[in-house]
Amino acid sequence: MKIRALGAGLAAAATTFCLANAANAADAAYSWRTVPWGGGGYVDGFVYHPKVKDLLYTRTDVGGAYRYDFAAKRWIPLLDSLSHAEGDLAGILSIAVDPNDSNKLYLACGLYLGQWARTAAVLRSDDRGATWNKTELTIRLGGNADGRGAGERLQVDPNLGDVLFLGSNENGLWKSADGAKTFSKAGGFPGANVSLVLIDPNSGAKGSPSQTIYVGAGHVGAGDDKGGLWVSRDGGASFALVPGAPRQTPQHAVFGPDGFLYVTFAAGDGKSKSDLNPSNVAVGGVWKMDLKTGKGKDISPIQPILGQRQFGYSGIDVDPGHPGTIVASTIDRWWPEPDDIFLSRDGGAHWTALRAKSRFVTRFPWREGEVMGSWLSDVKLNPFNPDELIYGTGGGVWMTRNLSAADSGKTVEFDFADDNLEETAIIQMVSPPAGATLMAALGDVAGGSWDDVTKSPPASGLFTGPSHRSVDVAWLKPAFVARSLDAKPYGFYSEDGGLAWKAFPSSPPYTPQDAQGNWRSIGKLAVSAEATSIVWTMPRDKGYYSFDKGKTWTPAAGWPQDADGKVVPVADRAVDGVFYVHDGAGGQILISVDGGKSFKPVIKGIPPVPGWNDSELAVVPGRARDLWLAGPFGLLHSAEAAKPLAGIKGVDEAWHIGFGKAPPNQTYPAVYLAGKIKGQTGIWRSDDEGKNWVRINDDVHRFNDGGVLAGDPLEYGTVYVARGAGGIVAGKIAQ
Repeated sequence: MKIRALGAGLAAAATTFCLANAANAADAAYSWRTVPWGGGGYVDGFVYHPKVKDLLYTRTDVGGAYRYDFAAKRWIPLLDSLSHAEGDLAGILSIAVDPNDSNKLYLACGLYLGQWARTAAVLRSDDRGATWNKTELTIRLGGNADGRGAGERLQVDPNLGDVLFLGSNENGLWKSADGAKTFSKAGGFPGANVSLVLIDPNSGAKGSPSQTIYVGAGHVGAGDDKGGLWVSRDGGASFALVPGAPRQTPQHAVFGPDGFLYVTFAAGDGKSKSDLNPSNVAVGGVWKMDLKTGKGKDISPIQPILGQRQFGYSGIDVDPGHPGTIVASTIDRWWPEPDDIFLSRDGGAHWTALRAKSRFVTRFPWREGEVMGSWLSDVKLNPFNPDELIYGTGGGVWMTRNLSAADSGKTVEFDFADDNLEETAIIQMVSPPAGATLMAALGDVAGGSWDDVTKSPPASGLFTGPSHRSVDVAWLKPAFVARSLDAKPYGFYSEDGGLAWKAFPSSPPYTPQDAQGNWRSIGKLAVSAEATSIVWTMPRDKGYYSFDKGKTWTPAAGWPQDADGKVVPVADRAVDGVFYVHDGAGGQILISVDGGKSFKPVIKGIPPVPGWNDSELAVVPGRARDLWLAGPFGLLHSAEAAKPLAGIKGVDEAWHIGFGKAPPNQTYPAVYLAGKIKGQTGIWRSDDEGKNWVRINDDVHRFNDGGVLAGDPLEYGTVYVARGAGGIVAGKIAQ
């Protein structure tokens, strides 16, 4: 890592930023751009417009929806305008286009199915996703639930664009007759868990509703007999099971130009609660349904064997210009070989496996060495270019533009087509005072260090291992960095700013599963200002300290009860050996002045933070014991940790806080906040210790009003912000 100079990184790319317009006197003009990583999350569905060339959309389970820019070969995020209250709408269960109006786009949005989750909504656009109108629903949709790789569940009637059908996870089939402005339950369908909807365009006259509708349903519990492929011949008034189709969960379906309906199926092993991918599949197949006779035939490229060779099928597509061309993908095929995509040119009589015939190339170093990937939920052929095939995985998008090479034995070239599709969960960030410009701990894909935040980290800047939970730097000796992750050895440290890493010789006691079998991620760690000690918390346990770089770990005395796994250590940035923790349940902040050996209350009387609510304690760099606490109660500040916290006037709620370089001619750092001020949610900056605030995001670039954030200590006005689960954006004062 280099010791960066003032202004490095962002300045060279300022002209490519998208300017944010100031909305009112309380707003500051900012420019924003993506900090490239290269995705890494689950991309589970694609929709090409059937009648307009070069119009492609994709959806993700937690990171929103995107449109592909074919000229630039990069994705355009479509939901950066979502507010904090709309964050759950970044979970996209389904996409729909109107075959007869290329400007219309619809998204079925909702993240979770629990009663605590936000109810779902359908977003509708008349300009390909540039702007949106919203229809609130009374049900919940699970864009991040089991079965999210199936679909599409939302469909526009190809004969009457005002009619849409929406399949839900738990509440059956719904219909709109007014262009998705309102929805009502379609009472004719008997199932609860809908996996796909497909409307036959040949079953109605233009301007009249289509009559034939296929609906897939999943098994959702013991004794449930609704799973399978259903069909309605009366516009959805009544349904019957398709004779001859397997009683498994349909995953994807497509009408072929040869008059057949092609469907992929998957089912579990009987032990899990559902048959829905991407995590429970044991058997399945590819079926060819004769629409004239109603008979079906299993044309699976290879057959799974329950208990031996377990997997199912998910993605399926056809080439509309060449009858007989089919592509299909396996799902949950782990052993003895991984998932694959199969190509047929004769209607499924013969198949070619693509993985062994392909080469996979990426310019993102963290993705090097990938071969096909896993969780291949969807695969699509470009209807205007049969050589172009795209598919999604649990870790991003791959695309080829020479599929026909497989027919002649040549190599099919796939590239990692994830440019600007940054579906990545950001767990923690730090912008050190020297060395790397930015470091981040990421869910699923480890994380890394950026010298130049306009480029993806080089191989030398990557963290090894799976999901990371924390990264911290010794502020007065920033060459020392430590990080924690969800796999052995659970932690690493570096003494050269992240160029070389050493595994901690040991870790505190950690059990990945609790007594009930629930997964528990590793806890977060903090490094003292001069790297003489490390404090590391274990989930729902206690904090442990080490004075010998992880050779030994000892429980900290006085550590508060941590029933919710939310007590996180924070190191003082100016005094070595001083740590703090916020005890949300107990309504107090505790301090350690002996390197983490013991903690005692230093500030009491803080409003408690119960249940699933979060708080964030932060320490100002360069100022001893200067504490800020963000929480549902607002924003609290104590310039001296022995004094009570005082509320910051006007801040209604605070979610995340950070600090950056002080404004010109001032010494106190700029304060950055994701929260609600005077009733308005946003990302904010204060140049006077919280007395006044300016909003630095705008209504087009809301980014869920900010996730975790880190101010740049060397460049005034620059801040790095997690955009929900859509990676990192860098904000800079507009020039």
